[in-house]
Amino acid sequence: MAGASERNGEVHEPETHLIPNVLRAAEGATTLTIYGTDYPTPDGTCIRDYIHVADLADAHLLALEATASDGPRSGGRPGAGNALALNLGTGSGFSVLDVLRAAERVVGRPIPYAVGPRRAGDPPVLVASAARAAEVLGWQPRRSNLEEMIGSAWAWRQAHPNGYGA
Repeated sequence: MAGASERNGEVHEPETHLIPNVLRAAEGATTLTIYGTDYPTPDGTCIRDYIHVADLADAHLLALEATASDGPRSGGRPGAGNALALNLGTGSGFSVLDVLRAAERVVGRPIPYAVGPRRAGDPPVLVASAARAAEVLGWQPRRSNLEEMIGSAWAWRQAHPNGYGA
């Protein structure tokens, strides 16, 4: 998950997600650590599927409607809404270095980083297939551009320098 709305963004401690950590480094709060550059991927860094938080919210709303007791999965039987198990994502991914370079384009300057060792258990590539979500809900991510996701998170951080505090 990535990005922000005008009203809601991501800020918590400890922060483990890549994009907020890249943006913290862009703000000068820290140096980003890239964990491993020797994975069997085009640039040697892990690839992950990033989905904009607003796309995720859209999918959840569609799932709530689909599983409502009077929804299309109830078969016309009140109270018979069925649960759904769906993967949500873009079906493609971006490497850690893709994210870093996109963030540099968004903020307009280089972002400091260091290379560290691999983290135990990190798979080289991890992406979701949202084919079933498209089939069942008619859902497709609409905000899967990396610069758009990072740009919305950066805009929120700039508008809320103290997070949800003052």
